[in-house]
Amino acid sequence: MDEHCPFLRPSIRRGMTGWTVYEVTPGSHRYAVEAELFYAGVQAAEWVRPLMARPYGVLACENVVLRGHCVGADHRELLAWPHWALKHLYAPVGVMVGKFAQGAAETGRRGGRIPPPPLSFLPVRAGVRPLDPNLLTGTPDLAAALSVAVDDGREVFEHVPCEWKAVRAWVSSLPMPQRR
Repeated sequence: MDEHCPFLRPSIRRGMTGWTVYEVTPGSHRYAVEAELFYAGVQAAEWVRPLMARPYGVLACENVVLRGHCVGADHRELLAWPHWALKHLYAPVGVMVGKFAQGAAETGRRGGRIPPPPLSFLPVRAGVRPLDPNLLTGTPDLAAALSVAVDDGREVFEHVPCEWKAVRAWVSSLPMPQRR
């Protein structure tokens, strides 16, 4: 993966990459798993935020790994809503959230093939203003927000209740990505 992310190797070398593992409890309902992934993502983002202002803060990254199976939803589906909500909440303060499903083939921004990840995970990291908006071409509003993002310490839940059902209802009202 570090061949496709120029920040991963330096982040690991400096001890700025963390891993939170969420294990699906057998019999868990899809919405409960999504809620837990969302809360783990919020914790990751709030861990990354203060690190961004420090030396080498651009290398701060916490990966929320999803393990196990949930009846009625695959990993791609389980990651979708938490990813979408976290992206909208944290892009304005300069935190970038990604989404990789185990075994899924992806194409990089230069058109090259990215190897399928061995684990499903949400990378939550410091945004790189000159580069990351290029990853958000399907969501121009998010690209614009990230390109001028400054973490002024604001509470990202100021206008959205910090409860998964309310967050999901809010984020479902936002425009979905434009397909290329």
